[in-house]
Amino acid sequence: MKKLMLGNEAIARGLYEAGCDVISSYPGTPSTEITEFAAKYNEIYCEWAPNEKVALETAYGASLYGKRAACAMKHVGLNVAADPLFTLSYTGVGGGLVVCVADDPAMHSSQNEQDSRNYAIAAKLPMLEPSDSAEARDMIKLAFEISEQFDTPVLFRICTRTAHSQSIVETGERAEFTPAPYQKQPEKYIMMPAYAKRKHPIVEQRTATLTEYAETSPLNRIEGPAAAKLGIITSGICYQYVREAFSALPADEQPRILKLGIQNPLPNKLLCNFAGSVERTVVVEELDGIIERHCRALGIAVEGHDLFSCIGEFSQQTVRDVFGIPAPAVAADPGTLPMRPPVMCSGCPHRGLFYVLSKNKITVLGDIGCYTLGAQQPLNALDSVLCMGASVSGLHGFNKAGGKDTEAKTVAVIGDSTFMHSGVTGLINIAYNDTNSTVIILDNSITGMTGHQQNPTTGYNLRGEPAAKVDLEALCRAVGIERVRVVDPYDLDECEKAVKEELAAEAPSVIISRRPCVLLKSVKVGAPLHVDPEKCRSCRRCMKLGCPSLSFRDGKAVIDATLCTGCHVCDQLCAFGAIQ
Repeated sequence: MKKLMLGNEAIARGLYEAGCDVISSYPGTPSTEITEFAAKYNEIYCEWAPNEKVALETAYGASLYGKRAACAMKHVGLNVAADPLFTLSYTGVGGGLVVCVADDPAMHSSQNEQDSRNYAIAAKLPMLEPSDSAEARDMIKLAFEISEQFDTPVLFRICTRTAHSQSIVETGERAEFTPAPYQKQPEKYIMMPAYAKRKHPIVEQRTATLTEYAETSPLNRIEGPAAAKLGIITSGICYQYVREAFSALPADEQPRILKLGIQNPLPNKLLCNFAGSVERTVVVEELDGIIERHCRALGIAVEGHDLFSCIGEFSQQTVRDVFGIPAPAVAADPGTLPMRPPVMCSGCPHRGLFYVLSKNKITVLGDIGCYTLGAQQPLNALDSVLCMGASVSGLHGFNKAGGKDTEAKTVAVIGDSTFMHSGVTGLINIAYNDTNSTVIILDNSITGMTGHQQNPTTGYNLRGEPAAKVDLEALCRAVGIERVRVVDPYDLDECEKAVKEELAAEAPSVIISRRPCVLLKSVKVGAPLHVDPEKCRSCRRCMKLGCPSLSFRDGKAVIDATLCTGCHVCDQLCAFGAIQ
């Protein structure tokens, strides 16, 4: 059956058809939907893990037993999972093990641009990369075969465009995978030095064998006229950009294309032979010059990042500009549209708390989540955002450096899911090494930024079934924090009182700002508020919240009734009773 599928949906279909039994992941854009789509197949056990390291180790355990297993994460998640990843290169696998990693060129939803091909090279692991949904489904199935044939985990790289674009996929049936009975193999799986030393030569030999495999694999293919003067080496979504950019040219101006589906290890003879068949060779690849450097190391004269930037993502127009291809005629430009930066939603439970922190000029170390939007005007509430969990650990270091000068006016903010991911270890450090640090956990009862996934604090698993629920108050006390209190972020006075009291206390403390995300289906919003123009004094105090429901028109505050959720935060700021 043929079906139009997102790249992530096609990967999930491929996992199903390959007989994958276990998938453990942590949500991260643009990889999240892989696991969500896979969870629709009852034959696959799917779960959200607390973080990517746990997810990969869980998938490893299933592979150790002999089942086919996978996990999915975004590029920065691979940083978290790097510890088990590198050693898994030594142990090899039982059942096939595939690690899907989604890069995010142009940082649509990420704090950095990172090329995960570097991990494949450093960990000496094979990496495949599809260029559309059909290839994603086919390649993920082949990835399991490669994993088992060469006794190795396989990295499966996509980017935002392949993850979230759609193309036709022809689906097949599930191939049930029968694992071999589990056998104890200490020399294979126990990586203490005596055994690990014997594994490194095996890894190097495997890389050499995989290089030979890459020379003739159908995943690496040559297209275009044999007599072409221009040769282009490319892969992934860049292959699509090249094809579309050159599609407008006549047949005698088409380039020869070497499409690399295997990103690591790269073939040597295939690259040399291809470059020798054309007069000019250009590498088109996003982010780092991995293929370009490899070609130069082989002595191949190539052009690459001297023509293309190593920053951001490409497009068809990027390729047209480099090669001087005329752009196709398009409809007239309707005019420049105003920028619409992302903001916290109307009724977002984080807004009131951030207003209090901003009002009191508190230094705020932030974290990864939708509450990062508190950094924008007019709240301007955050001072730092680094990576998952860094707010809590960073606060401890900041206060150790600043002492009493910072302890009384600095907090960390972190979401409930991010706290479970990697914030709790930082809190343990605060308690164990004793700083008078105040951590605010923004508990909105869901993993918000990536689209409402469950986490260990919500009481439900990936499929929405009841599950064990972490008691945040009890957990914080268990790690040594005696001062733990819960506030309603819609109550500004309560929030301000709690922040001031905990900052004044000479002891580590946790404030849990608890109210569910207003976008959850279970949340019933209130009646929208309105502004009495006769009472409005145009003081603009309400505008300091940055709520998208509020605007100023004809010198008066106005509330958009279609957006307002009736949270009543704004009317607490109005000294004239104009908001009713």
